[in-house]
Amino acid sequence: MSAWTTVCHVEDLLPERGAAALVGEHQVAVFRLQGDEVVAVQQRDPFSGANVLSRGIVGSAGDAVTLASPMYKQVWDLRTGACLDPAGKEPQDLRTFGVVVDADGRVRVAG
Repeated sequence: MSAWTTVCHVEDLLPERGAAALVGEHQVAVFRLQGDEVVAVQQRDPFSGANVLSRGIVGSAGDAVTLASPMYKQVWDLRTGACLDPAGKEPQDLRTFGVVVDADGRVRVAG
């Protein structure tokens, strides 16, 4: 069973902007999408090794909400972590984390 960590209130997150949080021993990037959906992926960019994904660019590709790395511009599906564009490198998926927003608006991430 996963431990859940409260990281912020949903209103603290700007739509389509990331925020970094520490969940247990994991650095995560938390994003508030349209309709107040909140998702979380690993903060570490697997291509550069830098903890920068919360500063990535949110976009879309078809029905997928995407995240482009601020480093080398690889693109992932924010909901699944699947690498959609490895920018000429071997694809590397992101780890995703379970997220719930409780009735009081608290964002909790599974660690």
